[in-house]
Amino acid sequence: MLIAVNTRLLLKDKLEGIGWFTYESLKQITKNHPEHQFLFLFDRPFSEEFIFSDNITPIVVGPQARHPFLWYWWFEQSLPKVFHKHEPDLFLSPDGFLSLSAAYPAGMKKFKSLAVIHDLNFEHYPQDIPFLARKYFQKYFPQYARKADRIATVSEYSKQDISKTYKISLEKIDVVYDGANELFKPSSEDARKKIQLKYTSGEKYFLFVGALSPRKNVTRLLQAFDEFKKSEPSKIKLVVAGGKMFMTSEIENVYNKMQFKNDVIFTGRLGTDDLKDVMAGAVSLVFVPYFEGFGIPIVEAMYCDVPLITSNVTSMPEVAGNAGLLVDPFSVDSIKDGMLKIYKDEALRNQLIENGRKQREKFSWDKTADKLWKSIEKTLG
Repeated sequence: MLIAVNTRLLLKDKLEGIGWFTYESLKQITKNHPEHQFLFLFDRPFSEEFIFSDNITPIVVGPQARHPFLWYWWFEQSLPKVFHKHEPDLFLSPDGFLSLSAAYPAGMKKFKSLAVIHDLNFEHYPQDIPFLARKYFQKYFPQYARKADRIATVSEYSKQDISKTYKISLEKIDVVYDGANELFKPSSEDARKKIQLKYTSGEKYFLFVGALSPRKNVTRLLQAFDEFKKSEPSKIKLVVAGGKMFMTSEIENVYNKMQFKNDVIFTGRLGTDDLKDVMAGAVSLVFVPYFEGFGIPIVEAMYCDVPLITSNVTSMPEVAGNAGLLVDPFSVDSIKDGMLKIYKDEALRNQLIENGRKQREKFSWDKTADKLWKSIEKTLG
């Protein structure tokens, strides 16, 4: 069997949530199934680290698809030519994009499609997405969902949302949870002190991890931290680990108005080796987006024995279970109160850590790969 895979988000040192899902699941699936061949479709020169086994054939297909007009060209013009030449049995798309049949060359062999649609944030908060990208997503993702022979998604919340929003049968959608890198684990007291010296001049810190995009809710987090510091005079810091995406001027404006802005440290995007240490050294993860399909940092915190504060909306209660203190992401006071509770109550922190050790057993990249492969088998019938 030949499985063609959209691997355009496998970018060296630039993996985000969907990129990690793609990397970790494909690494195991390709190694675990040497009886099948895989065609990895990149839109630019690729790193050899993404060619996990001998049963992978990489192909670079132009143009580089990083703009809505180029997305259309890549999926509707370039990929069909590859499909026509190689005749795969299945097209697996970990970012949900598919090629629509109207663009297929005449006589091309029909194949099955499995789309991994992580969430529908662009349907619920379209104002957070740049105009052209928003219009593209809203026009084509309903068509992708209908065209796909099966859909995989990363939470029960997203499964229900996709079904309701696009009128797709629940029977067609499989839940394939995200996991966490095995490097995320608890650290010693000495290691935590070294990390604190490196990033916060030796002080304890709250941590946020994620791209600086509107739905990650960094503005309210900054406001909540400022209010926390006013209520609880302390030397504790807030570390914000993530790179800018778009529309971040509001974050800068809120930051500049903060009374305690000198206690906020922006690290930029961190690689896994640094991020695992920063995560393990935190007093608490404060991860409060107002929309999330899964929320990988939640699981990373649990694997590091770090208590967490997260949002009481979308997928986050499902992922956190009883290992997270749930707050209202639309309320600065609610986020602040959560930070106060975590900071003051050692017994609460310890209970959340203990709960996290049980909850995290639900999530691993091994389980992700197994469930995605089962979804592939269902797709092929």
